[in-house]
Formats: sequence, C-alpha cells, structure tokens
Amino acid sequence: MKRTILSAAIALLSGFAIGQAAAAEPIQPIKPPANINLGMVELGKKLYFDPRLSKSGFISCNSCHNLSMGGTDNIPTSIGDKWQQGPINAPTVLNSSLNVAQFWDGRAADLKAQAGGPIANPGEMAFSHTLAINVLESIPGYVREFKQVFGKDKISIEEVTLAIAEFEKTLVTPNSRFDQWLLGKKDALNGDEMAGYKLFKDSGCVACHNGEAVGGNSFQKMGVVEPYKTKATAAGRADVTGKDADRFNFKVPTLRNVEMTYPYFHDGAANTLTEAVDIMGRLQLGKKFTRDENTQVVAFLKTLTGDQPSFALPILPPSTDTTPRPTPFDKK
Repeated sequence: MKRTILSAAIALLSGFAIGQAAAAEPIQPIKPPANINLGMVELGKKLYFDPRLSKSGFISCNSCHNLSMGGTDNIPTSIGDKWQQGPINAPTVLNSSLNVAQFWDGRAADLKAQAGGPIANPGEMAFSHTLAINVLESIPGYVREFKQVFGKDKISIEEVTLAIAEFEKTLVTPNSRFDQWLLGKKDALNGDEMAGYKLFKDSGCVACHNGEAVGGNSFQKMGVVEPYKTKATAAGRADVTGKDADRFNFKVPTLRNVEMTYPYFHDGAANTLTEAVDIMGRLQLGKKFTRDENTQVVAFLKTLTGDQPSFALPILPPSTDTTPRPTPFDKK
C-alpha cells in the first residue's frame, strides 16, 4: 500500500515538473478540442466539403483550405469563381480556432464570422447566402440533418456558419515532435533542431510567434527594420480600422505545420522556409542569419508539424435539382 502511494506521488511530482518546464517556454503544447458538439461537427464537415455552396457548384471550403495540404492550397493567392486570382494568400485552417481573429486583416472575430464570408464573396465562391440556403433546403438529406442538429424546420446562414465553425474547431494538430519535447520527451529533437529553437528564441522570433499556435495571437507590421516590397495591394489591418498607423499590419501567421503551408507571407512571395527565414530575419529583426543558422531554424520549424486531421470523407446528401449551373470555365 505504501509503495503504491509512493509511486503515485512520484508520478504526480514528475508530471508537475514536466508541466512546469513546458510552462516556462514561450511555446505551449496544443491541447485537443473540448466541448465539441459531434452532431454539429458531422454536419459542418459535409458543408465544408460541399461545392454546392458556390455559384459554380465546383468550389468548396476545402478548395482553398485543403485538409490534405496543410489546410491551404500551396499557391501564392487562391483561385476563385471564373478563375479569378485572389488578392491574398489563403491562411491555413488548421489550428485556426487558436487565432485572435480570422483573415489576415482580422476582419472576422471568430470562425463563425469567417465561415460566411467566402460563400458570398464574388471573387471566391461567388454565391449569396440566400441562394446557398435555397440550395440546402432543396436537398432532403440536409433538411433532415439540420432539423436533427438544431431542432428547427428552417435553415438559415446562422446554422450553416455555426456548423462549419464547429467542424473547424476540431482541426487541431497536436503531438508534434516539438510538443513531445515540451512534454518531457527530451530525445524528440536532435542537435540542429535544438540549436534552431535556441536561435528562434534568442533572435526575438518568439516575440510574435508564441503560444499554442506559435503565432496567430497578434497583429504586427510587415517590414519593421526594412520595408517589405510587394506587388500585393492588401493594406492589412488598415483595411478594417481605416487607420494609416495600421497599414501593412497583418495577423501573425501560425507556424504550426509551416513546412506544409508554402508559399509564405500574405502575398505568397516566399517559396521556401529558407527564403522566409532569411526575409523575416532581415526585415523584422535586423538580423542576417548565416547559412548554418538558417538551416538550424528551418530544422526547428519542421518539428512543429503535428498529427494531421484524420477522418472519413463525408458522403454528401444527393441533390434533387438537375438545373445546369455555370462552371469555373465560364468566363463570361
């Protein structure tokens, strides 16, 4: 009995020590989602993958935030309705529930507010909320599922965005090698990765890239030490606040799974992590990383790739509407 109590006490103290060690770091391990409505998640998953929420019937949320590609589309700026080139890089949807706000300029306060934006954006899915609801109400399978989940006979954009947001809350990526190191597995990182993390901290990267998401929790000016030269027209936070002081202030991107979410920055101008680290060092920190230092920082960043979302693709409810719809190939 005494031995059992002693063993339990040792385990408790060991866990406390590991927790204290992790708490001392500027980056925290990702926690699994809590208080999730499973019925809403399943409905939201269907809506996330359903291209019928777009004017053409070809574009879904997953088109630009592909869950098999790190939650983005790996092109500088996304392609929308009628092959329109978007003005800004698609941020990853993975771990987006940890963001202080949504979109690069923070114009959406949360995932629910964000979810309705692309549907009605003429350069993205190019539909309207009214027409999207009409489509959903024409599909008996959706009518039944919305009734089961929300207990209402009528579908509204409120329930659509709630369901999509609930699904997106589940898209977290815990158990990266770096998280394992934070939680006490000291052999989870090699020498170069550890050296890269030390450089990441000592150089000041953690001033903006910290917390569970390693970013996403503040807005910062792009080009602090040197101006950032870009052809992109986005003015960042100033587009929301109207304040000139907020010009070129963008939401700090999460660095979770960053090896998968190329190209980098709001304009997608950096194609590799090596290039991104060099630019950020010079423009934001006034530091020129040597080739070896850059290699070490990149090695560390690759340890932030966690377990990717794993689930069966949804079987979408069949539509009874056979009316032809314009496709992305229809440019007129």
